[in-house]
Amino acid sequence: MEIKKARIVDAEILTDLTLKSKAYWKYGDEQIENWRADLSISSQYISENEVYNLLYGNQIIAYYSYFSLGREKVKLDNMFIHPDFIGKGFGKVLMSDFMSRAKRQGFNRVALDADPNAKGFYMKRGFRVIGKQETSINNRFLPIMEKAI
Repeated sequence: MEIKKARIVDAEILTDLTLKSKAYWKYGDEQIENWRADLSISSQYISENEVYNLLYGNQIIAYYSYFSLGREKVKLDNMFIHPDFIGKGFGKVLMSDFMSRAKRQGFNRVALDADPNAKGFYMKRGFRVIGKQETSINNRFLPIMEKAI
């Protein structure tokens, strides 16, 4: 297992992984399709943001991405794990790598918008809810979370 910077050619693989990971939470096919544009990872996105893949053997099984919100704050934009690997500790591995990388780069706060199904994962890692963002699904809100590094 290793974590490597994503390559431009990984865009299609990361998009497929993202869609499968999101579908794991029992969102219907129609909803996933409605989110396709928002969940797609383009080669331009990879070139403009920090994107890191978790490889198991030669297979990309998970990734995270982030970008700066200024000198001190970073936004964890994506963290997705292939459904076959959810619940096996890979989320902890990704989060540890991300937090170490962000700290080395001089950031002291992390922000993220969590899927409601992932809120507990982030809370276990010290994030706290500081707000909520309405989504395209009626009465569904994304927790806006933050943590000091």
